Order: sequence, then C-alpha cells, then structure tokens
Amino acid sequence: MKEKIKAFDSILDLIGDTPLIKLNKVTDDLDGNFYAKVEAFNPGHSSKDRIALYIIEEAEKKGILSPGDTIIETTSGNTGFSLAMVSIIKGYNCILAVSSKSSLDKIDMLRSLGAKIYVCPANVSADDKRSYYSVAKRLHDETKGSVYINQYFNQLNIDAHYNSTGPEIWDQTNGQITHLVACSGTGGTISGIAKYLKEKNPKIRILGVDAFGSVLKKYHETKEFDNEEIYPYRIEGLGKNLIPSATDFDLIDYFMKVTDEESAHATRELAKREGLFVGYTSGAVLQAIRQYANEGEFDKNSNVIAIFPDHGSRYMSKVFSDDWMNEQGFFDSVNSEEAQKIEFIK
Repeated sequence: MKEKIKAFDSILDLIGDTPLIKLNKVTDDLDGNFYAKVEAFNPGHSSKDRIALYIIEEAEKKGILSPGDTIIETTSGNTGFSLAMVSIIKGYNCILAVSSKSSLDKIDMLRSLGAKIYVCPANVSADDKRSYYSVAKRLHDETKGSVYINQYFNQLNIDAHYNSTGPEIWDQTNGQITHLVACSGTGGTISGIAKYLKEKNPKIRILGVDAFGSVLKKYHETKEFDNEEIYPYRIEGLGKNLIPSATDFDLIDYFMKVTDEESAHATRELAKREGLFVGYTSGAVLQAIRQYANEGEFDKNSNVIAIFPDHGSRYMSKVFSDDWMNEQGFFDSVNSEEAQKIEFIK
C-alpha cells in the first residue's frame, strides 16, 4: 500500500504556529533575553491571517456566511490581504476599503488576489463619509449577502489571538515569558495574547506600542479621548484616531510612543543586522523595546517576547526605499545610509 502524500489540503492549514526567533545583535546592549514572534511565517505573511480565518469560520458556524456571499472590511492592508486569501479558498467575494496611507505594494497585493479596492483618504476623521470606516459601512449596507468584519469593534478579533497566539507563546517559552511587547492598532493582537497570558501568570507585563499622532496612549492613562492628539503620521497599522472596542485597555500595563523616523531605521536595522525582513511595525516594536529598556523595564532575567506582525515585502515603496526615506527627511548626518552601488556588467 502506498504511503499518503504529505501535503496540506490548502494554504489555510499553514496559519499559526509561527516561530520564536532570538534577537541577538539589535539587543546586545540591553539587559534581558529578547525573542521575536515572527508572524510573517503565516501564509499571508502577517498576524491578520489568524483573525481572518477565525472570524470567517465563526460566521460560517452561525450560518451568517454562505458560498458566494461578500466579505467587506476596513483595512490598512494586512487584514485585507488575509481576508482576500481566505475568501478565495472558501468561495467568497471580497471588497476592501483601504487607507491611502497604505503602501502601493499592499494595494497591488490586494488587487492580485481579486479583491475590489476602494482607496480612502487617511487624514480625515473617523466619522467623515470618505473615511475607510464610513465607506466600508456604506458598502455593507448597499451589498446584499455581505458580512462586515469590522475588526476594530469585533470581540472575535481578541478571541482569535486568545485561542492561538497566546497559547503558542506560552508553550514556546515554557511559561517563562516575563514581558510582551506589541503594537496596538485594532488592539486585537495585544489584547487577545494578554488575556491568555495574564490568566496563566498575572505578573507578566503587557507593554503596548503607540504612535505619535494617535490617541491610544493618552486614552489608556486618562480614559479621555483627546482630539488634539491626532495628527498625520506614517507608520501603517499602528495607533488610531478612534478608540477600538477590540482593545482591552485594562489588560495593558503601559503604552510607549515611538516616532516614524526611529521606527523606520529600526526596521531597516532588523534586516541588515538580524536578517529579519519584516515590516514597519516590527521596527516600531524594536524601537519601543529600546525605550522601555532605557526606562529600566527589563533586567538580566527578563524574557521579552516581541510581536513582529508582518513581512518587509509590503514596504518596498516606503521604508525600504531610499527615495522614500529621503523624501521623509529620515536620512541625515546622524542617520545616513549609503546607497548600494549597482554595477552592470556589459
């Protein structure tokens, strides 16, 4: 009898069980042990694969979704890609309202998976009819047989990480994790992981990362929404100009704000010093770790897990582009970077 061919039934079977990779060179001057949970190893190259599959399958269980229906979502790119990927396998249409802040690389990737894209201005208020939140809601109202994922206000966003990422980290560290450092956008990733880990060990420190121009840090500290905090910034998928209910602020111990520029350089540093070709928010996490270290958060016995949410290929026209970095004013006498010389052999 022939042995069964060792193959996965579909790409969806590859979601989850992403590796922990020790950070060596970029944290060599810091107290503690630092490990990255590299979510780029998901088939859709980001942590959003987890919520896309989980939320869609929960909708199927409840009879809300049937083949041929339409998935609609608001996205900065990664969730949209994951939803489009899952939709292909499961037989759904996919419509995405995307922020204009999203890189062209991300938008092209979404189109390549057959999703219909609406690009919406980034620097408008959440309740503006042109915002990607409002556009997604309108499209849902206008599209028969559609389901609006609504990741910013969907408890299932938290549940997905509570049931997958959290247990993975606990098992991979054999319960030895002392700190989690993660960006917060919708808040589902940090909240779901935090919920699981705090149940296992309430002493684990949950450290959030926020952007200058976002309201999350101040809201966490004061429970007040301050519109004056809001201004344009460049990092995608980090921070917010509204308060997502998918963020459980009570589970997060502290927020650290990081700048666009320092996060950009940290992202490029991860590629050049660790060989980790990851996205802009991963650089933001590394920058936050350094700032937390400067405030004495870690000691030599700390086991710090950093969530690196996505892959660097989605930022080729931005943080990995020398032209873009120059346009932002990110290359200067302190943070200069020599252009790689290319020789064409004739």
